[in-house]
Amino acid sequence: MHLVDRVYAKVLNPLCDSTERLLMLGGVQASLCVGKVDRVRTISDVGFQVFSQYDEDGIIEWLVQRLPDIPPHFVEFGVESYVEANTRFLLYHRNWRGLVMDGSHQNISAIKSRATFWKHDLNAIHAFIDKDNINDLIRENGFDGEIGLLSIDIDGNDYWVWKEINACRPWLVIVEYNATLGDQHALVVPYDAKFERIKAHPSGLYHGASIAALKRLGEEIGYTLLGSNRAGDNAFFIRRDLLVLLGEGCIIDKAPFPAIYRESRDASGNLNYVRAIERNRVISDLPILDLESGRAAKLSDFRNCYSAQWRNIMGEST
Repeated sequence: MHLVDRVYAKVLNPLCDSTERLLMLGGVQASLCVGKVDRVRTISDVGFQVFSQYDEDGIIEWLVQRLPDIPPHFVEFGVESYVEANTRFLLYHRNWRGLVMDGSHQNISAIKSRATFWKHDLNAIHAFIDKDNINDLIRENGFDGEIGLLSIDIDGNDYWVWKEINACRPWLVIVEYNATLGDQHALVVPYDAKFERIKAHPSGLYHGASIAALKRLGEEIGYTLLGSNRAGDNAFFIRRDLLVLLGEGCIIDKAPFPAIYRESRDASGNLNYVRAIERNRVISDLPILDLESGRAAKLSDFRNCYSAQWRNIMGEST
């Protein structure tokens, strides 16, 4: 065992364990609070963060509490090392059975090396996911049929992969949208099985699909948009035939949020903090597919990508 491994085992590992226990304690208390909420303006109002990147843990918990017969199984891909993930609180708090996948051998090895892997029924698979292999991966690992939650975040082909999934029928779907593309047009980056976000454009802003594109797809395959997290990158859907179980009028406003975070990078890979609509201009010369017309064009060819509501939230003049 190397010195750094000994240090981790004796010092960092116990500290991480103690931190996780405190996070879980706060998460359980928050779960009890959101369970008392019957009606929300937006789903982000019940959001809280334990292991998710933003407020997804609370949103998921609120929805699951309103769906008592939901199958206790999840599939999440694009999880990296599963330190930060949409389903980890579900795994810990509700002891759901899960399948997680990532394109990095190192990330999957890290997941399997932690106590999380033996304490729970978690299957971790190394796979670079595309629209042609996703159904086989789900079936081969025993997650076909009805599952409670599907979470998609692969920084690129999210739309195309979700469109192809038929091996499982999730009650809830969380899928990443690219708010840089706005909310007025059904836009999606053309499919490339080997797509990698930073290689496609160094800013990292060119990827995925607009929220309008994902909403359109959801309607085509039987899912209803419930809203988004407040950060403006994850959209929540429920299978249309299950919508009645949530209760009529329990979500007043299902409009998704724009993104205000500033994660764009320069050619050297350094954060350059480009904000609001300027992000759209950074990738304006890149090809984009309009699902309404079926035409491919430069992003700059699409005018008025942002609604007045989004512009107002981002601090842009209308």
